[in-house]
Amino acid sequence: MTDAPATCDILFRDATIVDGTGAPGRRGDVAVTGDRISGVGDLAATTAGEEIAATGKVVAPGFIDVHTHDDRALITDPDMTPKLSQGVTTVVPGNCGFSLAPLLPEHAKDPVFELMGGPDAFLYPTFGSYLDALDAAPAAINAAPLVGHATLRAGAMDTMDRAATEDEIAAMRAKVGEALESGAAGFSSGLFYPPGRQAPAAELVALIEPLAGTGAVYTTHMRNEDDHVEDSLEETFETARQAGVPVVISHHKCAGVTNHGRSTATLGRIEKARQGQAVGLDAYPYTAGSTVLMNELVERAERTIITWSNTVPEAAGRDLAELAAEWGVEILEAADRVQPAGAVYFMLSEEDVQSILAYSRTMIGSDGIPHDKHPHPRLWGTFPRVLGHYARELGLFTLEEAVHRMSGLSAETFGIKDRGRVAAGCFADLVLFDPETVIDRATYEQPERPAAGIDMVLVNGSVAYAAGKWTGSRSGRTIRRAA
Repeated sequence: MTDAPATCDILFRDATIVDGTGAPGRRGDVAVTGDRISGVGDLAATTAGEEIAATGKVVAPGFIDVHTHDDRALITDPDMTPKLSQGVTTVVPGNCGFSLAPLLPEHAKDPVFELMGGPDAFLYPTFGSYLDALDAAPAAINAAPLVGHATLRAGAMDTMDRAATEDEIAAMRAKVGEALESGAAGFSSGLFYPPGRQAPAAELVALIEPLAGTGAVYTTHMRNEDDHVEDSLEETFETARQAGVPVVISHHKCAGVTNHGRSTATLGRIEKARQGQAVGLDAYPYTAGSTVLMNELVERAERTIITWSNTVPEAAGRDLAELAAEWGVEILEAADRVQPAGAVYFMLSEEDVQSILAYSRTMIGSDGIPHDKHPHPRLWGTFPRVLGHYARELGLFTLEEAVHRMSGLSAETFGIKDRGRVAAGCFADLVLFDPETVIDRATYEQPERPAAGIDMVLVNGSVAYAAGKWTGSRSGRTIRRAA
């Protein structure tokens, strides 16, 4: 209970308050004044400009999507409806080594940069200029961007199929320094992808050393998530140890049929590493992943769905094997025909997905790709799926634990201050939802269907989503890490 304010702007009356700490939900009221929460508890004497009856509903912290590729969408699609409609109020873009800055179009030629919307999206010569652009034209939600390793390599190297030279590392380190001074939340790598694949661990250590002591985080799409997943975990731990920085393992998984069931071993390694260093991880609640179309992933996947294609646009949403049959060709030839393209790959086991989600330190990240014509349903469904399917229907964890892993734990891990909790003095990033009906409705066939049960979303005290639609509010802010 806090001191009750005499008046406030918005008052949620008689809600179940799930505060983001993992503590049991409790009945009470939540007051919002300006951009902050001004009271939590019994606020019977408080009057409000707008009072919202919340009996039977949950008020929780706005969810923090810790693994996104929303860098460009924040600028081109400021409504951010795929995220707002899930209750997400803050995103962490710039993952897997790909950030929109610092890079210009002439250096973003590798096909994998289509993840960010193509070369024309890269308009920011410094990281600070990108953050300034977000400030100048705010989106509906907050953003805490990372600077990406692949982006830095593309800007510093004439070819990325080798290790960087000392001079190239020095040039990249200078840009890391600029990004940190500008307020980057951290540094990401994507060692699985061609632009980062030839970078040795020593290169990564040199580039993330400047993060030490700043509060910035190193996130990584590891070098391998299938047959050599445990080796890649050890490389990740050692790289972060040498640099003295906290690390987050991106979208942890055990991919490919031959690796199903290995999550027991991988989570054991993570737990052991956590005894001596700061290690976090995120995951999405699906058995399929998605990225650019790559033959090596097609060969490992049980099924592949095309998400976009520049050469065969009508292939979006189609099963690659069906296309191959129609064309009378082998599946890899069909893949070559639709390139450049993106895809959804069915490669994971439900048992591993549940084991990883159930692990107490797993945060939730959608890893959705907003520029895909036919996206993975995780873009629209991740957070309600955790609440509705995994918490309510399967009982994998409590509602309070689910909310904690989508808010308080995420804010703590990424150093996002005064967010991720329902407490007086925190920013009023809040979601009102029905715990009995909240559920994802996006499917692989209809991936852009908004979730059910999300009633209202506030971002910095402003109502951004209500009655199933964006209100027009653009109250999101650029969250700069304080030095």
